[in-house]
Order: sequence, then C-alpha cells, then structure tokens
Amino acid sequence: MGYITHPLIKEQTIERRMYQVAIATSALIKNTLVCIPTGLGKTTIAALVIASRLLNDDGQILFMAPTKPLVEQHASYLKNVLKIDSEEIVALSGETHPEKREELWKKRIVVSTPQVVENDIITGKVKLENFILAVFDEAHRAVGNYPYVFIAKEYMRKSKKPLILALTASPGSEAERIWEVIQNLHIQALEVRAEWDEDVKPYIAKKEIEWIKVEMPKELEIVKKKIEECMEVRFKKLKNLGFEIPDGVPKKDLLAFQDSIQSQLASSPQPELYEASSVLAEILKLLHAVELAETQGIEALKRYLRRLLKEASTRGSKAAKSISNDPMFRDAIIAALKCKEEHPKLSKLIEVVKEQLKSKEDSRIIVFTNFRDTAEKLVEELSKLAPTSRFVGQAARVDDKGMSQKEQIETLEKFKRGEYKILVATSIGEEGLDIPATDLVVFYEAVPSEIRAIQRKGRTGRGREGKIVVLITKDTRDEAYYYASLRKERMMHEKLLEIKKKLESGQLTILNFQNTSIPKFGVKIIVDSRELKAEVVKYLKDSAEIEVKNLEVADYVLSDRVAVERKTAEDFVESIIEAEKLFSQLLKLKSSYQRPILIIEGSNLYSRLHPNAVRGAIVSIAVDFGIPVIQTSDAKETADFLLTIARREQEERKRTVVEHVGKTKRTLKEEQEYVVSAISNIGSVIAKNLLEHFQTIERIATASEEELQKVPKVGKKTAERIRLLMSTPYREADKYLMD
Repeated sequence: MGYITHPLIKEQTIERRMYQVAIATSALIKNTLVCIPTGLGKTTIAALVIASRLLNDDGQILFMAPTKPLVEQHASYLKNVLKIDSEEIVALSGETHPEKREELWKKRIVVSTPQVVENDIITGKVKLENFILAVFDEAHRAVGNYPYVFIAKEYMRKSKKPLILALTASPGSEAERIWEVIQNLHIQALEVRAEWDEDVKPYIAKKEIEWIKVEMPKELEIVKKKIEECMEVRFKKLKNLGFEIPDGVPKKDLLAFQDSIQSQLASSPQPELYEASSVLAEILKLLHAVELAETQGIEALKRYLRRLLKEASTRGSKAAKSISNDPMFRDAIIAALKCKEEHPKLSKLIEVVKEQLKSKEDSRIIVFTNFRDTAEKLVEELSKLAPTSRFVGQAARVDDKGMSQKEQIETLEKFKRGEYKILVATSIGEEGLDIPATDLVVFYEAVPSEIRAIQRKGRTGRGREGKIVVLITKDTRDEAYYYASLRKERMMHEKLLEIKKKLESGQLTILNFQNTSIPKFGVKIIVDSRELKAEVVKYLKDSAEIEVKNLEVADYVLSDRVAVERKTAEDFVESIIEAEKLFSQLLKLKSSYQRPILIIEGSNLYSRLHPNAVRGAIVSIAVDFGIPVIQTSDAKETADFLLTIARREQEERKRTVVEHVGKTKRTLKEEQEYVVSAISNIGSVIAKNLLEHFQTIERIATASEEELQKVPKVGKKTAERIRLLMSTPYREADKYLMD
C-alpha cells in the first residue's frame, strides 16, 4: 500500500487510491459533482483538490457542511492531513460570535455551516473574491431555498478564480432533482462510482443486509382501524365538498393537495375551500397516528395522542379540537390506553443488539428511528444492555429540548471512544458522520427516501465488515417504503450515468455566472438582523445595498419616512390570536415612521381562523390604524415591492434611509432632525441642511422664503411649503392639502 506524496500533504496520511486521484484530477479542471458510495473517502478527495489548488494559486478555501458536528469533523481531518498551519484552518458555526467571525474569514481554509456563510455574505463579513475553491458537502441539499443555492450563485459571480467541488453519496433518483442540483451548483462535470465499479471494488467492505419482518399486534391493529375509521369519515366530507381523493394516497400527495387548496384560498376564499383545508389538516394528523401505530408501537402512539389532546385544550389548531371532540376518535384513545401489547419490533431490536454484543463485545451500534418519542423509549430499553445515548437535532419540541451542537459533538466523541456502545439517532445522524468502527446499523422503520436509506446504510462498512438490519411490519407502509427506496436507489445510478453522458456530449448547458458584472446599487435598505433567515433578503441583495441592524421598530427601512413590517401568512394569523401584541407592534411602527406599511406574505391566510376574522384584522389595520396592507404571494414578490418602494423614495423623491427609534432613545440632535425631516417632502438631508444653517427649529419656523432658499437643496416650492406650515392658523389649515 502506497501513500500520496504532495508538498502540502503530510507524509503517510493519505493512502494512494487511484479512483480518488483520478476524481481529484478531474475536479481540478471543471466544477465537478462527485457521487460515490459512503465510506470511499469524499473528504479525502476534497483534501487532494484543496492541496493542489493552494499549491498552484494564491487564495482561500471555503469548505461547507450542513451541521456543526460535520464542520468540526472536516476541519479536524484537514488539520491532520494538510501541511498547513493548523491556526489557518478554522471551523465556523452559528455559535461563533459575529465579530469574531469577521477576523476568522481571513484565514486560509474556512470550514463552515452554509447558514453562517449565507448570513455573512449578506452582511458583508465575507468577501468571496479571494476564494479559489468552494466545497459543498452533502451537495444533494442544493435544491429549493437551501443556502447552498444562494452561496454558489454569489461565489461564481464574485470569485476571481472560482472552482466548485460538490460531494454526495445520494443526489436522488429523480432526473429533475439531480438536474436542479447540477444547475444550482453550476456543475460542468460528473464523477460517478458505484460499489461494483472495478476501481472501487477493492475498498468496499462487505455489508450484510437482513430484513426482519414482524406481525402487527392484534390490539394495536384494533386501535389503528379505529383511527382509520375517523379518517374515512373525513375523506367522505371532502368528497361531499367536491374533492375526491383516492384510497391509499401517499402523504406527499396529501400535502401537495393541501398546498393547492391554500393557493386557491388566497385568490378565492370560498367557505368550501376553507372547510376542505380544515378537514385535510385533520386527515394528516390522523394519518400520522396510523403511521405511529404501524411502525413505532403503542407508547409512541400514546404520547402523540396526549399531545393532540393537550393542543386541543389550549389555543391549538382547529384540526386538533375537531379531532378531540370526535366520539369515534375518543373510542380510539380508549382502545389505545387499554392496549398493553408493545410492538414486536422492540423485542426484535433487543434480540438483534444482544446477539451483536455477544459476538463482538466492543461493537458500535447505531439504531435509526424517525421519531424522537421512539428514540427516548429505545434509549431506555437498550441502556439495559450497554451504555446508550440518543443523538437528535437541536430543535426544541414539546417536552424535548433537543441537543445543542456541543452535546452532539461530545456524544459522537464518546461513541467513537466506546464510552457509548449504542447510539439511537434520528435523521441528524444520517448525513456524513465519519464513525469508522460502526459494526451494526438498524433501521427501526423503513424510509421511502433513497437518499436517507443510502445515508443510513453508509454508517457501517466503512473500512471493515458491517451489518444492516431493517425492521419491517408486514402489510404496512414499512414494506412499501422499503421497496420504494430500493427501486429509487437503482434508478439513481441509471439517471446519474445518463446525465453524465449528456454533460460530456454538450447536450446540457450550464448557466455560468462567472465574470458576471456585480451590480452597482442605487438604493439602500436597512434590514433587521432577524430577517436574515428570510428568503426576501437574498432577492434584495442582487439589487440593493443591504445594511443589517438590530432594529427596534420594523423589519425593513426604505427611507427616512417609510418602514415595513413583514409577516408571513402563518405569523399574521398567529398574531391575530395574540392581537394585543400585534397592535402594539404596529402602533410603535406608526409612531416612528410617517409612512408605515405592513406586508403579509404567503397564501395560506385562512388555514387556522375563519376568513371573517382575518379580514376583520386587516380592515382594522388599514382603516383604524391607517397602515396600508400589501399582500404578496412569496418572498420574491415581497422583495420586488420593497425595491419598488425604495427606488421611488430614494431615487425619485431623493429621500435618505434613516432608522428611527423610540423617543427615549434619541439624542436631542436626532430629535431635532426627526422633527424637521417630518415636514412633507423634506428628507433627512434637507433637514440637516436647514438645522446647520439656522441652528434652531425656532429660527427655521420664523425664516422668510428668501432666507430659506439660501439653504442648499431648498428651492422655491420647498420654502413656500415650510412657510405655509409654520404660518397658517390651525383653524384654517383644513383648506390645504399636503402630499
């Protein structure tokens, strides 16, 4: 076995594998998407490309991965193999303070989560001009609104010497999705390998796959049927409303149907559409209960049913209340509470784990489950066999605070060292984590996604033999999901080879943003820092100078008199329920800016409340508060409105952009500028000119038209307007209109 010899790679750290060298060589020529099975060293390929790029060109490297554990893992690997000062390789995440990040962006290699990169591009903390390579790990995520899409576009536009390396084991089986990833990452070449390819065969560890089928317990079957009866009643309701849905329709189709109804509601809020939306929401909640009964067992189902009842008893959704008041559903709850028979998957899992530990005492085992409730139960049971920990995401849920990034990293380290022998993971553990010593991977339930299935399988067989066990409940969605994922895996490889041929033959054209001129902005928009997560800001960045601040009032400031509060349709509906908070927020907006605006973004305004309640709130805001309400369909349309208003204010009306804050937080000087700038058609620039010239508001008020016109930018009309305002008696003022 030989090792790679390179001026920037430490001796005897990277084994020479010809397929890795070949892929890295190709990736140095064009923007390349590398699709190879897990365990074959995608990060090693990245290290080879990084070393060659840094040797031949001056510049920086950007390496991105979706989670902090992955970021830490990649940064550590690069420090171990590259002959580069370890202080020049840094890891960034949301936990790194923004001020510290600005300095860290000057380092030679920056490994970061994409969310941080996106935010720092928008706020101007990072300049992409000097980055000569951008690595996108888990590149299959580069679809829709994921940050990778925005980052790739900005990188190709701004880098002086751009090169993109994208890495994934599973880009998906649908040609449209693969093509979307290719377009979004500006890919020009594909490097594809499968486990049966001759150059990778010697490095593929044997993976034994076993499918264990179990029967659904009779008691649980009864509970499931009672819930399904509740669903049947609601499908009949939909039919009576004119919406017929075939039996056994997949969940993704129901969600698509729900989106369709919401879109129709936005343009035509008819009572039957509103009712159909509500009924469909109930069906989806019941469908989730059925899935838990089939694939997880009674304990997970009971926890979910309790949450539904709790949601119904508080200010929860109308769907939860309707379900909980249904006598048929209450029968299902009673049957569930009486059910004592646990799902046979649990006993099978314990049996499989016991057998593994018996054959190899120091085994590392990962058990994957889709649900945190199940994870909690499995940790409880498996801890009786060996030290066990859960591995879940950061998001807080009801009765579950999640795991911080620090806790995730510590847990993985303990698992590697053997302090934990068993890891019970949700989807957070599927992507990329390099745990070479995993001997057994168990799917507690099948997943329909080929991407997720491939990622799960890839956690074992990394350098040594591994075993995969899939637990399947007979005649349920478990079986359907499993066979769907197998079919999609086969299709994925076929589609990749097909697209590769088209790329090589020139049949597919990639949009190239390289050397596209960076626009010079005519307008500026102040954005509240909390809006950085919104898609709106990405669209604005192409056409406006963005200044990010922690705004006391408003989400967007477009001039010294115009500020905008943006709410998604869901947020607006939620804020109607807490009306006091909404109206207090709008009062602050109105008291701080002459021309406040509320934008409501999205189409599902009528998902939770009756249309009359929503319309009533909008009318109150427009009529009682005098705040114009603009409804937009999506983030793109919101951005278009903001830009149109900003251009009108700044380019046509010549007004500057000024953040206004509460009176108690203004200096006297700011208060003076605010008062004068509030005069119609006088912005902050003219206000400052007037104050510089006359020094006091009193002198401005008593100045003649001739004296006023001596001030820069004050013409005859403006002088007349000021005199009219200052000298007209209040009782006569209603004769005049001021624009």
